[in-house]
Amino acid sequence: MRYDEFLARVRERGEYTDQDEAATITEAVLGVLAQRITPEEVDDLASQLPSPLGQNLADAKQQQAESFGIEEFYRRVAERIGARPRTAEWDASAVLTTVADTVSGGELNQIISQLPSSYALLFGKPDLAD
Repeated sequence: MRYDEFLARVRERGEYTDQDEAATITEAVLGVLAQRITPEEVDDLASQLPSPLGQNLADAKQQQAESFGIEEFYRRVAERIGARPRTAEWDASAVLTTVADTVSGGELNQIISQLPSSYALLFGKPDLAD
């Protein structure tokens, strides 16, 4: 998937006004996700996302994954975009369901397996992908 196609899907799912808003939301969500999964998984995910998303994700990579729950995930996204955590839940879902459509099922399983089960629904999956 090309970068503009990825943002168009995020824009449609999130009902954003334009591609710039979709890009800002996408960067925020992926930046927080990069804090939550292992550096190796960040690299694997980055390799399957269109440029510049992969590079943004790689830039947000940390030395080791942090452990935080879904509410903290929403709080961190909300802080980055200047919104409420409830809005961040909507935003995270718009981005992560698009990620799920973009990456392989094996990659998606690896990401979801590093997260508490409450995260799976953000990717539009009740559990691991087939």
